[in-house]
Amino acid sequence: MNERLYNQQSDEELAVIARDDPAAFGILMERYESKLLRYIMRLSHSTKEDAEDTLQESYLKAYQNINNFDEAQSFSSWIYRIVHNATISGWRKAKARPHGNATDVDEFFLVNITADDDVVTRVDQEITAQNVQEILNTMDEKYRTVLILRFMEDKDYKEISDILKKPPGTVATLLHRAKKQFGQRLTENPIA
Repeated sequence: MNERLYNQQSDEELAVIARDDPAAFGILMERYESKLLRYIMRLSHSTKEDAEDTLQESYLKAYQNINNFDEAQSFSSWIYRIVHNATISGWRKAKARPHGNATDVDEFFLVNITADDDVVTRVDQEITAQNVQEILNTMDEKYRTVLILRFMEDKDYKEISDILKKPPGTVATLLHRAKKQFGQRLTENPIA
């Protein structure tokens, strides 16, 4: 198959093809690169360069384990799980030697209410995004992770369950507690 035909394949079909053809794996990685990079940066508070290193490490692990991909599972859940594990592992190592890197909350997290290109509105949104990220950074890792997956990465409960390897009921409980913790932190430090 050529690259144009690969672009018409689903992620799961490409994962199966990638077992024999590295070009298919390359297309999968292109499809997920920006989403996974954003996820790594949100979850780990790392610099873009460090996030790119984590992503490359994750791609290597994924390629080495492509034969273990379960076709009954979504490719998205599978690759997010690999990236999640690599990110958390790297984050725990870096936590021992902290350095003040912060993650940006981007436009995908905050809904753009107006189409007006008003500078004041954009500045307000950037300040709000910064404040939201500061609150997320103070939260317990398990709660921050589920909030990022649900509201920033737009994952449904099943996919979060697959990524975190937790039952859907546990995911629902974690989300409930995470929203409660976020609300408490917001009350303590209201967004200006």
